[in-house]
Amino acid sequence: MLIDDFNHTLEIWIKELERVNFIKLYAKPSPASWSLGQVYMHLIESTDYFMDQVNICLASADHAMEEMTPEGKLMFNRNEFPDELIEGPPTNAATPQPESKETLMRSLLNLKAEINNAGRLLSKNLNKGKTKHPGLNYFSADEWFQFAEMHFRHHLRQKNRIDEFLKNQTGS
Repeated sequence: MLIDDFNHTLEIWIKELERVNFIKLYAKPSPASWSLGQVYMHLIESTDYFMDQVNICLASADHAMEEMTPEGKLMFNRNEFPDELIEGPPTNAATPQPESKETLMRSLLNLKAEINNAGRLLSKNLNKGKTKHPGLNYFSADEWFQFAEMHFRHHLRQKNRIDEFLKNQTGS
C-alpha cells in the first residue's frame, strides 16, 4: 500500500536526520551543489506543495479527463524517477539552509502527519479532479501522492552522494 511505502521512506529520512550533526547538514560537496540540509528543505517545501495539490484534486473535479505526458506515465509505471541527475526549476538555486536540526525534524514529523491524513482520505476514494504538474501535465490526487513518495526516494541517491563526500571529508 502506498501509505506504508511513504511511511517507510519517511522513516529513512527521519532516522538519517537523527544521526547527522548540524555541521554536516551545512556541508556542501561543491559550491554549486546542495548541502544535506538543503535537500531536506527541498523535500519538505516541495512535498508541502504536492500535498496542496492532493487536497485541490480531492476538492474539485476540474481537469478530471486530462492526462500526464508519456514520460510521466512511464515514470509512474516504474514507480520511480529516472536514475539521473534532474535539473530542477531555477527557484531550486534559492533553497535555503535549515535554521536548525530540530526545525527540520519538526517539519518532517508534521509532514508525516499530513501525509498519513491524506493517505486516509485517498483510501476513501474521494479522488476527483487533477491539477497540472509543471513538466508532466495532469496528476490526480493519488498520482500526486505517489509522485511525492517517488520524489523522496529519488533524493536518497543525492543523499548517498553527499554522505560519501562527508565520509571522505571526516574520514568516518
